[in-house]
Amino acid sequence: MAGRKQTERVSIMATSTAENYLKALYHACGEDQQENASTGDIAHRLGLTPGSVTGMLKRMERAGLVDYTPHQGARLTSVGRKTALRIIRRHRLLELFLVESLGMGWDEVHEEAELLEHSASDRLIDRIDQHLGYPDRDPHGDPIPDARGNVVTVDGIPLGECSVGNLFVVCQVDDSSEELLRFLREGGLELGTTGKVLRAEPVAGIIEIEINNRRLVIGRDASMKILVRQ
Repeated sequence: MAGRKQTERVSIMATSTAENYLKALYHACGEDQQENASTGDIAHRLGLTPGSVTGMLKRMERAGLVDYTPHQGARLTSVGRKTALRIIRRHRLLELFLVESLGMGWDEVHEEAELLEHSASDRLIDRIDQHLGYPDRDPHGDPIPDARGNVVTVDGIPLGECSVGNLFVVCQVDDSSEELLRFLREGGLELGTTGKVLRAEPVAGIIEIEINNRRLVIGRDASMKILVRQ
């Protein structure tokens, strides 16, 4: 049984598709990794149909990477979680390398890292990690798993939950929208930026902040994607 799982695992991990599934499952299952991710959620994250996701989850279960129950969703096994963290580590170190060493903007690196993460060797990733000084955050503030799979959690609250007059430091920004990242970069907001909430208008759906002697108005939806420490 164990031999069949290992053979299936080697076969399925020969494609970048399986790695993308593992990442999507990791992000969908919550911080404690105890929640099941629905096939609909996984399909949405990957831009696929629920039917095609179901087939892949069954294959990944046979490989020992996920626990899957029809109509209840799936979660990663210990082997699947370890593999997912290795891929996430690659992605986030590559993003940081592209920013720190090649001077790319934080709004430019996600897609490049998506391409590179599937082909970069563990040896190259370890050298990049050493070169960057063993960082624990990527350019967007997401935690970088270390070589053993340990992850430091991010402690912060959404900017949109701050009250008028609150001082804050930016500690993480959702990297799913290049447009948002570009808007924030051009507005002077990046990791470590300190600021103050000047105005919050829940009905209008905006929040106004002051950063680097500049004022910036952000929509409420966008402000909920920016984590800060007060």
